[in-house]
Amino acid sequence: MKLDSSPIAAIATAPGRGGIGVVRASGRDLGALIAALFGEIVLQPRHARYLPFTAADGAVIDQGIALHFKGPHSYTGEDVLELQGHGGPVVLQMLLARVLEAGAALGLRLAEPGEFTRRAYLNDKLDLAQAEAVADLIDAATEAAAKSASQSLSGAFSKTIDALVEQVTGLRMLVEATLDFPEEEIDFLEKSNARGQLAGIVEALNKVFQQAAQGALLREGLNVVLVGQPNVGKSSLLNALAGSDVAIVTPIAGTTRDKVSETIQIEGIPLNIIDTAGIRSFDDALDAVERIGIERTWGEVGKADVILHLLDADHGPARADEAIMAAFPAGVPVLRVWNKIDLSGHKPGVDAMPDATHVYLSAHEHTGIDLLRAQLLRIAGWRQTGESLYLARERHLIALKSAGAHLGRAAEHAAQSDESLDLFAEELRLAQAQLSSITGAFSSDDLLGVIFGRFCIGK
Repeated sequence: MKLDSSPIAAIATAPGRGGIGVVRASGRDLGALIAALFGEIVLQPRHARYLPFTAADGAVIDQGIALHFKGPHSYTGEDVLELQGHGGPVVLQMLLARVLEAGAALGLRLAEPGEFTRRAYLNDKLDLAQAEAVADLIDAATEAAAKSASQSLSGAFSKTIDALVEQVTGLRMLVEATLDFPEEEIDFLEKSNARGQLAGIVEALNKVFQQAAQGALLREGLNVVLVGQPNVGKSSLLNALAGSDVAIVTPIAGTTRDKVSETIQIEGIPLNIIDTAGIRSFDDALDAVERIGIERTWGEVGKADVILHLLDADHGPARADEAIMAAFPAGVPVLRVWNKIDLSGHKPGVDAMPDATHVYLSAHEHTGIDLLRAQLLRIAGWRQTGESLYLARERHLIALKSAGAHLGRAAEHAAQSDESLDLFAEELRLAQAQLSSITGAFSSDDLLGVIFGRFCIGK
């Protein structure tokens, strides 16, 4: 990917009012920009200087700190100038406008989303997995997610991937060296223990995938949708899971007309719990608002990672419940949650039945809620490993799966002894390419555009 060498600038702090706001600029040589902004004042690299930020006519915009980081010893690998002033949106816009004005002769322009981090990647300050971890750390919704993102940003994930690449490359070199000397009549696979080396690589890859999959859960979380007839206790269950009264609860059926969402965390995994309007047949006498609410309920069901189908344990299943079950999308995990056991006399518990897993609880009494939380963790595939996790993304998991598939085919060729060494070598090459794409050794410009385009401006 070609690096645009024109200098860039942007507000680097979040929109809104705050004690401090930062305007950041980056370019190959910002000496002229510094001179245009501060005249004869010299900014010593990596030393803070308190001074006035002035407009072109000398009027003071703000008072603050200027920091100059001389490339390549900076975040982007270029010269970086940071102006740290007060965090009011108007004053920051005025300061940014002044910086763009002062740098106009240099071609200074407003930065695109993620362009500072993209330059850090292209200037070898970060690899691609570390660059993604920057955004993940900013967006982390839980403490566990933030810790895992920090782990990836430090390079731990990249080092693990690089170690896998090195092992695959070493084995590939052995195979290709044998192909270059076919006259040597040796049993290569036996002499070099190629099958044993490959088995070790596969085992290491599987371990990395498990850690990455756990980390992906911390990043993505799950969309959990509460579905059921009116007045079965969906809003009460949402409140019980959230630990606060986020939804209105009354004995009147149909209280919830639109979705109510609340993000909670279980073992550090973010769960977006969505309470929906109770489902009744459109044949019943419904007002226009309730009809719209039910339509939106089914819209949320279509986007669910997990469906909690609430039923009334005191009255048992009704024909309407069967119709609801039949309409659930295929392939989405469903938990049958029997609420109101405080009225029915059931004990809190979990039954694994052929149709689904059934959980018995009382949202009103808060009994059996921990059983439901445990089932949500089970469906998510969460395992408490005690090991540090990497906050992986979906593309990382896809690349790891693909690399595993290529290594599997390599093992099949290895089973045919030396007759398929060329195919063995090719599968190793493809596995190596997939692994290298995680850290950015093999990445298309389109992929980079998508990744950095999702960053905030100023980062």
